[in-house]
Order: sequence, then structure tokens, then C-alpha cells
Amino acid sequence: MGKNNKTFVEKIPFSKESLVQFRQSYTNDPSEKSRYLLDYPTVYIANDKYRGKYSVYVGETTDIYRRTIEHMEIDNATRDEWNLFNNSDNSSLYIIGNEFFNKSLTLDIENRLMMYLTSIDNVSTIYNRRTNEQGDYYTSEKLETIFSSIWRKLVNDNAELFPIERHIKDKALFKASPFHKLTNEQKRTKELIKEYVIDCLISYDGKNKLILVDGEAGSGKTVLLSSLFYDLFQNFSSQNTISKLSHLDNYLLVNHDEQFHICLEIAKKLGIVTKRHPKRVSKPTTFINNRSTSELADITLIDEGHLLWTQGKQSYRGQNQLFDIIKRSKVTILVFDKNQILQGNQYWSNEQLANLYSNADRTINLTNQMRINSNKKTVEWIRNLVDYRSISNIPKDDIFELKIFDSPNTLKKAIFEKNKHQENGILRMIATYDWEFSSKSSHEYLWLVKEKGFSMPWNNQLKAKKGESKLSWPERSNTIYEVGSTYTVQGLDLNYAGLIIGPSVKYRNGKIQFDKTKSKSKNATNKRQLGDKKIDNSANFLKNELNVLLTRGVNGLYIYAVDNELQNMLLKAQKGEL
Repeated sequence: MGKNNKTFVEKIPFSKESLVQFRQSYTNDPSEKSRYLLDYPTVYIANDKYRGKYSVYVGETTDIYRRTIEHMEIDNATRDEWNLFNNSDNSSLYIIGNEFFNKSLTLDIENRLMMYLTSIDNVSTIYNRRTNEQGDYYTSEKLETIFSSIWRKLVNDNAELFPIERHIKDKALFKASPFHKLTNEQKRTKELIKEYVIDCLISYDGKNKLILVDGEAGSGKTVLLSSLFYDLFQNFSSQNTISKLSHLDNYLLVNHDEQFHICLEIAKKLGIVTKRHPKRVSKPTTFINNRSTSELADITLIDEGHLLWTQGKQSYRGQNQLFDIIKRSKVTILVFDKNQILQGNQYWSNEQLANLYSNADRTINLTNQMRINSNKKTVEWIRNLVDYRSISNIPKDDIFELKIFDSPNTLKKAIFEKNKHQENGILRMIATYDWEFSSKSSHEYLWLVKEKGFSMPWNNQLKAKKGESKLSWPERSNTIYEVGSTYTVQGLDLNYAGLIIGPSVKYRNGKIQFDKTKSKSKNATNKRQLGDKKIDNSANFLKNELNVLLTRGVNGLYIYAVDNELQNMLLKAQKGEL
């Protein structure tokens, strides 16, 4: 847009006196800035800083003066945030104008601001009452450029509250935000689920319902669930015209430590998890153990549902967490991918899986690949390697960097070199679970991934730096010096992934093979007791582990394989010799 993009940002103290002064100073001003701030639709950010943390409210209006007066004089009596802003000496108001602003564009800008601000460590609370995602409209193609121009101006004023964009986009909170613009597939899925949920709750007959959302790694399941959870909370948390839909008791359950903390942090910032309602985001065992089957939740959403336990473990004394959750919720919404089941305690037999899908009241399949930023042939190459255990020539791809390295140290060197440039985002080393590790052992030294002169600690052993303990494993700055596994990256993105495929993955007789004797993951290799039989599903678990690791990289995947035959085949594939 260049010269055609006229963006104006004005910051004033949050007070009636300052607002009146602002209007008076521009009333007789013939400039474009005056017109775009007073006469055009605007977006605004009210904020207050307390003990190093910010509380913010993002809104949009066609009359900034009138709307702000309403916040100060009317909303102040009924809503805590406006009482906070009114009574603080540190609060301020950013007023944002642009020549292309219309109702739809300001709603999209508002939504994008909420997505960014929710991702920032220094922001403790976001106040808002809706999501504002818009479809196509006259100026929709200008959204990206206009938003970037707005954000740059905000960064120049207060880099603590408004960090540079690329740092925000690397945040796990950003990637799981409920404010992402959904694809058409995600939108249709969300609306179908909401309509069905409403029907189920209005006509609830004592039969609990299961909605199953199926999709492979990177198909946008977590973002969809995050958006759906926020919508259900926003739309049904206050008095509804239909009494059965007011003040619903809704929960989000996650059985993965990293993903759980991400979801919990987002929910806290958005006022979903509070002191009064501390368990709205929980681990499955906590939900089950603290709720009887006669005390039903209204809606329970389960992210990473393939990680639910199908046998007793630790403080869970049941036999199948999913079934116990369904018994405790009128409607259960399950996100599931059978190709990400990694352990015996998560095992479903083929018959059990078939029954799960056939008995679900609604089944929806997500088919789009949204994580891997590549052409179609690169995705097919990865899928062929995992699903058909075959290796073909690596396709040319101008977008995604898929590269095979001749040693783990050259791979490490490439990751470290790329990490020097911040625009490349988060890069980390990861590996199959083929090296010794125990979180419970009083091991005197660090557990290491060691191979051909390469040596690095792994599996989240390095102590987080000050101020980083609440961040996900990939976001912590010192984990560049550590190798991750499925325990640290499942459900998360890396801009570039440096994958060491350990000795449990081999190439023999023209096919990828899985050798459980080389894996150190007892959860994957131990047999599972099922009735009077012991089931060995290790080959499938190890295949799923490889699937998870191969699909972490957004912009690039670097690979080294320990097995000589596999490594040679991958190098030939890179040279186009197959």
C-alpha cells in the first residue's frame, strides 16, 4: 500500500479531562489525522500497568468520544475493568485510525490485536466480550499491511507492551490463540459443533453425547478447539435468552504437560480460569477424580485426546479416561488422531477404535495440512515415509527446506547457524526416544544424546532461565542447547526442526522398519495387558513417534539417521538417485 496507507495512533491518559482535551484539539483541525481519529471508525486499546503486568481492553467504535465516555460513566459502575482504568494513575488509551477503516476491517484489527496481546508475557488480563473474525469484505486484502503499520507505531511507543511482531509469532500462546482467523474448513466445523451442542443441551434427555473431531498432525485441531472453547464460554457464560444455555459449566482437558500449561495461561488471561473457577482448564484425571457421574458438566472439550489413558495410571483408577469423562459431561468434544498414540497406556485395539468412531454421535474429519508450509509434494514425501514406510526422491520445494545431513554435528551446526538470525524463528534439535533418560533417577550427570562425536543433553533437563519457567520447552532460550523428544514438542510447532532419527528406525529390504530393541521408551515397547492377552504394539507406537517428530517443522526439516542403510537411502533421495 505504501503511500496509500495512512495510519494514525494517538495516546492519551485514560481520563475524561484528557478525552475532552483530545476532542477539542482536533475539532477545528482540518488535517487527515483529525478526520480519521474523530470522524472515521477507530480501534482503541485501554491499558493499565500494575506491578510490571498490563491489563488491557481492545475495542472498536464509530465514535471514539461517545464510546469512551460510556466506558467511563456507565460501564464503570458494572464492569471491573473500567473501574480499574478509571481509578488508576497509570492507565492510558491508544486511539487508532486509518483511511481504509470500515466496520469489518476495524473488527478484524480488534481481533488481531487481541490475538497478539494474549500472547505477550507482560499482559496478565485481556478484557473483551466477543470474537470478531470477519469473512471477505471490500478492504480485507489490506488487513495485513495496515495491521503491521499499526503495530510498528505501537512498538515505537511502548516496546514492553507491544514487542516486535516476529517475537510474538514464535510464542506458543500465539499459535494456540482462539483469535486466529479460521480456515473455511475450521469455520464450518466450529459452526456445526456449536449448532449440535445447542440442540443437545436444549433437548437433553439424559443421554450424554460425543462429538469426535479427527485430523492428522498439523490439521488445525488445537486452534479450532481453542476458538470453540472461547466461543462457548463467551456466548454462554452470561444470561442467555434460552435458560438451558445460560451459565454453562464448561471445561477444557489436556493430557500433555506443555500443551496444558499453554491452554491454562490463555484461559487465565481471558478470564476463563479465575479464583472462583480454577479448574475450567484441567488434566483429565483431575476432572474425573473431582466430579461424580451425578454431577454433570455441560460441555467438556478434550485436546490431544489420543493421549488419554486407556488403563489405570498414577492417581487415575479407572480403565478408560475418555469413557469416564463422557459419563461426567452432557456433551464431550474430542480431538483425536490415532496416528499420534505413542504409549501402551494410550492403546486402542482396531476393534475399539472402530467402535469409538462408529458410536460417536457426530464425527468430523479435518483434512487440511496447516502446519507444514510447503508444497503438496513435500507433504506427500513425509506421509509416504511414515504411512507406507517408503523413501522416494526428495521433491524440489522453494518454500520448505527439507535437507539430509551427513552427521549429527553438521546438522547441529546448521541449526545453530540459522538460530543466529532471529527472523528464522524457533529452531530446535529433536530425536526419537533412543537414548537413556529418567526423570525419576538421581542421575549424577545429564542424560545425553551421544552419536559419532555428537553429544547434547536432552528431554528438558536444563533449568529454565529466570523469567522463562512458564514458557513451553521450545520457547525457553537455553533449550537450543538441548535435544527434545515427543514429550517436549508434541502438539507444538518449530520453525525449523533438526531431527536425529535414532537406531530404532531402520531401512531393510526396501522398507522402513522399527526395532523396539533399540528404543529406550518403555512406554512404547512394553507389552500391554488386554484381557488375558499381552499385546505388542511397539512397531506402531514407534511409527507414530516418527510421525510426530517429522511433522513439527513449519518452514524446514533437517534430518540425520543413525542407521547406515536408512541414512544412505535418505542421502540418495536428496541427490535424486532413487
